[in-house]
Amino acid sequence: MIILLELLYINKNIILKKLIWGKTMLSNEKYITLSLELHLFFGRIMKEHSFFLEAGFTPKNTKLSKEADNYKLDFEKLLLDTVKLSRGRIRQSIIDSGEIFTEYTLNAETKTKFYTGIDINSKITVMEKDLECEPIKSTDSKIMHHVKNLNTRAIKLLDGLIEFKIKILNDMLCCKLFTINYPLLIEHIIREAKLYRLYVKQIESNKDIDNEDIRKTELFWNQIMMEHSLFIRGLLDPSESELISTSNKFANEFSELIKKADEITEMTMSNVTNDTLAETIKLRDFKKAGTKGIVDCEIKSIILPLLADHVLREANHYIRLLKSYEE
Repeated sequence: MIILLELLYINKNIILKKLIWGKTMLSNEKYITLSLELHLFFGRIMKEHSFFLEAGFTPKNTKLSKEADNYKLDFEKLLLDTVKLSRGRIRQSIIDSGEIFTEYTLNAETKTKFYTGIDINSKITVMEKDLECEPIKSTDSKIMHHVKNLNTRAIKLLDGLIEFKIKILNDMLCCKLFTINYPLLIEHIIREAKLYRLYVKQIESNKDIDNEDIRKTELFWNQIMMEHSLFIRGLLDPSESELISTSNKFANEFSELIKKADEITEMTMSNVTNDTLAETIKLRDFKKAGTKGIVDCEIKSIILPLLADHVLREANHYIRLLKSYEE
């Protein structure tokens, strides 16, 4: 009887520890890895959002252009510091996914800088291309401090950038401001910034963001993919009728996938995710061909080469997430 009670006590403690650590605690290594991978993807996305905002303003709005440029520079610094810390501390699957950079990123940056006259620090992209998944480096208090500082900086920057984007959107909707960017695009980039901020906060609360709910993930990214298709459709030259038609079909497909994800159950989860993955791969291939065509000046559009590469990387990111649910 005493032995049985002791076993029950031991098992209870093991279960409690698993619950505590499994739900709320990250190892130092995982905290560092998740933080760096998050900033490598979203830090670049935010600096490019700032760039697109700056490029979209008219000469009347030089103050807004300057504010957008300042955010671009701040996120470039954040990204540069992240890259310097990332060697040997991120997963090979992230490097291979195409979400940090693609084969077109460097050329897209060069051409976009040429078209707009807005500076882009392409040295960061060169450094990213040299990233390798080396044997895990040791974790000490110094690296933990550096990563925590990155997270703190990111949250502060995101608070400001989100507020800036919301102000732009409100002024556009009240007809106080003109920009070449769609109001829906501003809403779109606000949602992405808020997701980034949420993930940083969750990591700081010791939550493993790799274990995000599949329904939430698919609802969010299906909407992003649908809107990408709509943006592509609206930014292509009217003469590109075939590409416009294909973009429209993708928008309709992801609209249907949003409905399926909203109604997902344990029974339908696998099929819905498989369908979503297959459709996202098709869209990724379409974006990849489009990025090459825009970089090579073979497609008529008002799509900046960097915007084409930007949405390609986001599709690559989503594909990696969807594949992770299959493992």
